[in-house]
Amino acid sequence: MDRDAIAALEAENARLAAEREKLAAEREHYRELYLETLATCRKLELGLRGQRRERMSDSDAQLAMGLLTTLFGSGADAPDPEPEPQPVRAHARAKPTGRKPLPEHLPRIEVEIVPPEVQREGLDAFERIGEDVRETVEYRPASTVVVRTRKPKFVRKDRERNAETEVLVADSLELPIEGGLAGPGLLANTIVRRWQDHLPLHRLESIYAREGLPLARSTVCGWHKELHALCQPLVMAMWVDAMTAPYLCTDATGVLVRDLDKCRRGHFWVVIAPAQHVLFAFTPRHDRNAVDQVLGHYQGYLVADAHVVYDHLYAGGDVIEVGCWAHGRRYFFTALLTEPDLAREALAMINALFRLERSIATAPRKKREQVRVAKARPIVDRFFDWCDRHVDAVVDDSPIAKAIGYVRNQRTALHRFLEDGRLPLDNNISERELRREAVGRKNWLFVGNDDAGEVNATFVSLLASCQMHGLEPWAYLRDLLCLLPSWPAKRVLELAPAYWNQTLQNTDAQQRLDANIYRQVTLGQLDEHAGSR
Repeated sequence: MDRDAIAALEAENARLAAEREKLAAEREHYRELYLETLATCRKLELGLRGQRRERMSDSDAQLAMGLLTTLFGSGADAPDPEPEPQPVRAHARAKPTGRKPLPEHLPRIEVEIVPPEVQREGLDAFERIGEDVRETVEYRPASTVVVRTRKPKFVRKDRERNAETEVLVADSLELPIEGGLAGPGLLANTIVRRWQDHLPLHRLESIYAREGLPLARSTVCGWHKELHALCQPLVMAMWVDAMTAPYLCTDATGVLVRDLDKCRRGHFWVVIAPAQHVLFAFTPRHDRNAVDQVLGHYQGYLVADAHVVYDHLYAGGDVIEVGCWAHGRRYFFTALLTEPDLAREALAMINALFRLERSIATAPRKKREQVRVAKARPIVDRFFDWCDRHVDAVVDDSPIAKAIGYVRNQRTALHRFLEDGRLPLDNNISERELRREAVGRKNWLFVGNDDAGEVNATFVSLLASCQMHGLEPWAYLRDLLCLLPSWPAKRVLELAPAYWNQTLQNTDAQQRLDANIYRQVTLGQLDEHAGSR
């Protein structure tokens, strides 16, 4: 090889080396910009937070659909396009709309206002030709009623009285807390206000004081502790029933627990048996032992995030991991600011899956499986092929790299929903239910101890399950507390919200409720001067 050729090769090598150095410098500069932006975002998170919904704007959605069409082409496996928005037809009305009518179930008080002239001259001097009617909503403070029960004592007249004379006296009325001060209606009200309306005890104390009932917060706390012991068998039966479900959804969130030196951290867990139960549990720690405590005896599909605390459950094969596409989507939304083009391509494919799921949300299991195999599987395969192509091209530790790394690590779990039509695409139901504890945490700030966390979990389980089945929580808890003290232990699951409407059709349950005097008082069936019972 002559000198000119050698010189040319050396020049080319030098040029390539310079180009590599330039690219490496640009890559490092990009990394520095990313870290700087990440630090700025973390500072902003300490101040004002903006919208957290993971939704794309209309322009981004149209662009994503264009990218999706480009990725899939026009083949048979391409996802269905987003339907064009249709204008809403104007409703045909006989007259303009006005104020909505007030609910008919509200009590009404009739007031008649007569003109002064009619009052002076009398009704006989006038002819009534019509009337104007107007309804106004007014508020009356909640009433607290004291139920004074008298138990007369009797002896027979035809017998001589002595030390052995039989004295007849009625049994005391049954109460949720034996010998307690509060009836089932008041106890249910304290539970709903504390864990459905998220009112801490000191606010409850002031609210009841304004309503004319001085009630110490320590008293209410003691009531809830005793009611927890009463309701615990029911909640445990709900847990046993939930463990038979084909799949469960679960998640966890932290909570502060008061301690001597400073607050420590405990955790609330939610476990959902869809269409059956919403169950909460409290554990002092967030580790594999806590998972075993909550889910240790379960066998079936488990929809959860990718946290390592669940990994030992999947090792034996009894529990099958199901991934959450919403978690994966969240990573790509985070990458929109730094890698908008790549993030939009990924989001287009993920959003196509969610649109497909919405279209078959009410379909039978077999139909869902058929649609998923025919339309969802090609999208999932293309998505992971896309991730494999770009994994080596993205900058390490960047948001897009973390997003691709997350979904590739969860590849098997994210494919799982294709196996069974009952499995959901995401775990959003768990996150929605956990908001109960998150909202409450902002109000009561911490739980007093581990026992208080368990009391919290018991009643939040009942309230959340009530909402799942459309039950009014106060009425349900009032009737539950009327029935539980003498209800057969082997039939306690009948009192769960999932089976409540069916139980109310039971003659035995209805007779027990109708005979409860305290329930009659809350329904207004007994006045202040009710006769003997």
